[in-house]
Amino acid sequence: MRELSAEQKNKITSLLEQMTIEEKIGQLNQISPSIVGGFDVSFEELIEMMTDGRISKEEFGRIMAGARQDYHDDVNRAGGLSSVLSSDPEVCNQLQKIAVEETRLGIPLIFGFDVIHGFRTVVPIALAEAGTFEPELMEKSARIAAKESRASGISWHFSPMVDISRDARWGRISEGPGEDPYLASVFARAKVRGQQGDDRDPSGYVASCLKHYVAYGACESGRDYNTVSMAKSMLHNAYLPPFKAAVEEGAATVMASFNDLNGVPCTMNEYTLRTVLREKYGFDGFVVSDANAIKECIIHGYAQDEADAAEKALNAGMDMDMGTWIYSHQLKKAVEEGRVPMERLDDAVRRILQVKMWLSLFDKPYVTEEEIHRYDVLPQEHLDHALEAAEKSIVLLKNEKGLLPLKKDQKISLIGALAAEKEEVLGSWAMSGRASDCVTIQQGLMNAGADFSYYPCCTPESEIDEKETDAAIAAGDILVAVVGEYASMSGEASSRADIILPGKQRELLEKLVASGKPVVALLMNGRPLALPWESEHIPAIVECWHLGIQMGNAVARVLFGEVNPGGKLTCTFPSASGQCPMYYNAPKTGRPGSRSKFTSRYLDVPSAPLYPFGFGLSYTTFEYGDLAVEQTADTLAVSVTLKNTGDVAGSEVVQLYMHDVAASLVRPAKELKGFRKVTLEPGESRKVTVALPKEQMGFYDDDMEYHLEDGAFILYMGGNSRDCLSETVTVKF
Repeated sequence: MRELSAEQKNKITSLLEQMTIEEKIGQLNQISPSIVGGFDVSFEELIEMMTDGRISKEEFGRIMAGARQDYHDDVNRAGGLSSVLSSDPEVCNQLQKIAVEETRLGIPLIFGFDVIHGFRTVVPIALAEAGTFEPELMEKSARIAAKESRASGISWHFSPMVDISRDARWGRISEGPGEDPYLASVFARAKVRGQQGDDRDPSGYVASCLKHYVAYGACESGRDYNTVSMAKSMLHNAYLPPFKAAVEEGAATVMASFNDLNGVPCTMNEYTLRTVLREKYGFDGFVVSDANAIKECIIHGYAQDEADAAEKALNAGMDMDMGTWIYSHQLKKAVEEGRVPMERLDDAVRRILQVKMWLSLFDKPYVTEEEIHRYDVLPQEHLDHALEAAEKSIVLLKNEKGLLPLKKDQKISLIGALAAEKEEVLGSWAMSGRASDCVTIQQGLMNAGADFSYYPCCTPESEIDEKETDAAIAAGDILVAVVGEYASMSGEASSRADIILPGKQRELLEKLVASGKPVVALLMNGRPLALPWESEHIPAIVECWHLGIQMGNAVARVLFGEVNPGGKLTCTFPSASGQCPMYYNAPKTGRPGSRSKFTSRYLDVPSAPLYPFGFGLSYTTFEYGDLAVEQTADTLAVSVTLKNTGDVAGSEVVQLYMHDVAASLVRPAKELKGFRKVTLEPGESRKVTVALPKEQMGFYDDDMEYHLEDGAFILYMGGNSRDCLSETVTVKF
């Protein structure tokens, strides 16, 4: 977020001097519309029901058609609103007109929305897109989303989600960049640049909102909203880095998470909100609560009542209340009685006004008719980008005897209901995506001109249609099964205790394999899955994730070899649900898991993951050699010779890892410290160098002190976190 001009700062100061205490508190109030008639639940619950799949988007539309939404115009007119959750541009203009033209001071509203992985142009879920290892691509996705949403009046994205997620049971792992702090930091910076970088033209940028701050991805047992307990050193070394990186990139806002951290709800956590975020990182934007989170601190047992909740939240550094009205109802008395200093209230208001000013909402509060309809038909550039992002996010997990790529003239049976359900390609939290824009895998194969027949056979929740399955086996020379999760099975409030393929899908695969015909499994899912049987018995497995509107075309192009897959896993795939949480960069134990009984292992499953972080095959093969390290006063230059030893061109992500052999704090077995993505022609070799600044080789202790300690370090280079060359060096700082 760029520095405001002196004139803009003066205007904010002038507004603060004119505002009554009620108007100041109004700037801290964000609402969702209340729903009147049509359905006997709140609007928030209705949104939740659509999000988790209990009702479809069509049902939601029918309900809303018979209902009236109350946007609290009277409160707005009195200066009691600051922000509204809405994606309807006509509504945005209507509410903005009241705020700008009918209130005493004319302060515009800011409209926010969950734009997690695209607005109209829905791209792959973050867990998949981060696996491209291409920051420029991630940045472009965010820039396109910013332009599209700004045309609808939305100038504030509740994204990027940069939670470190190490437990595949947690549904919200789908929304973020995975388990690694370094990759997540690269992702976070790219998304902030994409959302906020083009900030001279109001139609081209939005305010980022980093979420969920902080350690939400470490919720106990992978159960959403659950408690989190960890050492501060772990917090600073693993969970805070992507937030720090995004703040350094200029992120305008932050959303606090639902969870408590070491007994203090993040909504009211002065250590994280003030000591770390504002004082240590120098964050000058504003913080918003997650939905209803201030009120939920009473249920946590941290606040006695709403008055206590309001006081504790604002004093801790919570600037805006999402959806509870607690600030509106309770803060005035708290300020008048001195329990909340007026300086705290003024600081929160100033931070919010600064973001509104930077977004040019005072100069351009409305969207025009031309803007509203600008993306009724998606531009070809946006479709091309969605296709590229989807193609590059696909991960080839197994390809026994070169079964893939297929030939279009082979007789293919396409099996599985997920192959033909349009909205399922969008993934979780894609509320602005349109089914009419979606290309299913079935449609993708049709567009490719493949010789195939389609058989739904079963869904992730239904029984197997035996007759249809027999017909599919009889008809095809190659059996391509699309299996996985519904979009509603991942995302918020979608934790799963057992992350095997849901329903009867493994049983379906067993029938296909038993036929003796070649089987290809295409996975559609929003989390890592435990696939030990599938990995052993199915000759070709492709991780397709939920890839967005161009999913079908992207999958077809990979399936038939028009695109060579180059995506990598951003999270570990365990062999069994009971291994969770499982992640490559775990602290090294005194008895690392092995075949020996008295080591850190399970008796009934292997110690190693099914597929490690950074893993991903190609239709070609790569050979690593000649690992070398050149050390200067400030940097280690780590290089390797990479050779394409196969028959087709391909891309490889060369990954640099580090292990601190002996330190004053137990360090991870490996830590990603850099990467380079390289494309090579068949037979081509290239020296690939990744620079590791020495200042990035340290770690934080529990007192937030950063340590750079002389000693031995093992440097690893390879195509994933498991299969690496290594070299030990001694480093002095």
